[in-house]
Amino acid sequence: MIKRDDLLIMRAIALCFKPFLKPEEALIYCNLGRTQFAKNCEEYGVYKTNSGYYRKEDIDKMLSGEMAAMQAATPQVKLRAA
Repeated sequence: MIKRDDLLIMRAIALCFKPFLKPEEALIYCNLGRTQFAKNCEEYGVYKTNSGYYRKEDIDKMLSGEMAAMQAATPQVKLRAA
């Protein structure tokens, strides 16, 4: 479990002007649990970079719902397995 002091320090780091966030920092920044965060990332198309970080710009778009509006305008086709 994360200590309270460590959580406060991580929250302060996550809210600064870093362009990329570690997965733990992204969870704190979004104020979501791991499952909810993973579900939202999948829904909005937010993925980690090759180095394992999330782009803060993508997370901001996810939280504002901008990417959902773009995806809603584009019809999505689900393919069935034969």
